[in-house]
Amino acid sequence: MSGARVGELLRELYQKLWDAFGPQGWWPGETPFEVILGAILTQNTNWNNVAQVIAGLKEEGLLDPRALREMPDAELAGRLKPSGYFNIKARRVKNFLDFFAHRFHDSLGEMAQEDLGSLRAALLTVKGIGPETADSILLYALHKPTFVVDAYTYRVLSRHHLAPEACSYEELQGLFMGNLPADVPLYQEFHALLVRLGKEFCRPRPQCPSCPLHEWRISGE
Repeated sequence: MSGARVGELLRELYQKLWDAFGPQGWWPGETPFEVILGAILTQNTNWNNVAQVIAGLKEEGLLDPRALREMPDAELAGRLKPSGYFNIKARRVKNFLDFFAHRFHDSLGEMAQEDLGSLRAALLTVKGIGPETADSILLYALHKPTFVVDAYTYRVLSRHHLAPEACSYEELQGLFMGNLPADVPLYQEFHALLVRLGKEFCRPRPQCPSCPLHEWRISGE
C-alpha cells in the first residue's frame, strides 16, 4: 500500500472517530508535571486509580518534584498504592525525579527546550520509562510532535489491516508520523480517539456491530 494511500486511510479513520466521539481533551492534568506523573503511574492500571493518587497528593500540597523526591520510599509507595504495583511505581517515579533534577534542575522550561530526538533518547535511559511512557510525556506534557502507540493502537490498526500484527512500536509509530503532518493537537486527539474506541468497542472481544467503524472497509480487504 502506498504512503499516500496510508495517509488517506489514517485521515479517514481520524475523521470517523472524531465524528463518532468528538474531541477528547486528553491528557487530563492542570500542570505539565501532573501529566508526567500520571504518565508514569498509569502503566498497568486504569486512569481512575491514578486520578485518585494525584488528587491525594494535590490535596496535601505534595504534587511537587522536590517534595516527592525527598519523601521516603516507603511513604511514597504507600501514597501510590491505589495505582497498583506501588513499590515498583515508587521506584520509577524516583528514577524520573532524579533524572529531572540532575539533567534539568527541576525545570520543565529547561526540559521543554531540548529537541525531541535527544530528549526522547534521554527519557528512555530512565529505568521504568519505556517508549509509550516517554512519548506520552513528550506529547502531552511538553507538546512535542511524537505519536503515542499503545495496545489500543495495535488492536485497531491490525484488525483493520492497516498494520501487521507483528509490527514493532517504532514501525507502528512511523506509520502515523510518516504519513501525517507533525501536528501536536492532531497527534493528541488521534491517540485519545483510538483509546476511546479501544475501551468501548475494539476490546479483546470486539463489539463490532455497534462500533463506529463497523461499516468501514478498506479497498482490497
